[in-house]
Amino acid sequence: MTDPIANLPPLKNIIKDYRLDARKKWGQNFLLDLNLTARIARTANIKPDHTIIEIGAGPGGLTRAILSAGASRVIAIEKDPRAVEALASLVTASQNRLSIIEADALTLPLHELPPPRQIIANLPYNVATALLLGWLNQAPCFASMTLMFQREVAARITAPPNTPHYGRLSIFCQWLAAVEHCFDIPPSAFTPPPKVMSSVVQITPHKTPTFPARQDCLERITKTAFQQRRKMLRASLKSIGGEALLAAAKIDGARRPQSLNIEEFCALARALEGMN
Repeated sequence: MTDPIANLPPLKNIIKDYRLDARKKWGQNFLLDLNLTARIARTANIKPDHTIIEIGAGPGGLTRAILSAGASRVIAIEKDPRAVEALASLVTASQNRLSIIEADALTLPLHELPPPRQIIANLPYNVATALLLGWLNQAPCFASMTLMFQREVAARITAPPNTPHYGRLSIFCQWLAAVEHCFDIPPSAFTPPPKVMSSVVQITPHKTPTFPARQDCLERITKTAFQQRRKMLRASLKSIGGEALLAAAKIDGARRPQSLNIEEFCALARALEGMN
């Protein structure tokens, strides 16, 4: 039986026919390499009974790969009306496995879409971190997230302690999820090519955080510590308790923030909570 999706016009034709030139204001860089879109879909380990949520489908390159990988229910969130129109033929070819929501993903509560949920997306780089942090605030609502970031952001998400990219984003993401850098994608794979290398990251949220801590306290601790990451903790944390805080958490004040693991930061967050 002929696959209706395989018979759709090439993506470059879709872009031309719908005047879907990439717009900087929407952070658009379209991934047209079919081998790479298929690799992303394989990496996501799509479950047929899950709702697959894609952000910024554009001309539908990754969307096609997701559908071809066996997804039975795909919801594409797209704010560009040109792309919404361009995706209409893919909705038909998918035999209604695909639906489109014209909306801004920053304001749409994805955790209210039908469960269980997987997110797969080539994220607009200008809002990628904000999107991720918003979703992680509802981490248990998602089975997995397979996301593309610029490589520097991916490095910050996955960085271990005592490495240059380790910081607040590393701690928050790894506190709430298992993270894995999967592979890099060169600028030449995109239309238009971005100025940076891109990376695909697999994020698997935990049902509960890895260590007990109140989120607002953990955020305050990490923000204060990494504002002066080259200083010893006794100096960088002086404004919120300093030596007393460190003693309560049983952490040497001569250490620097990048040397602490997530468990130790959570201990500091609990100590801060106890002092307030």
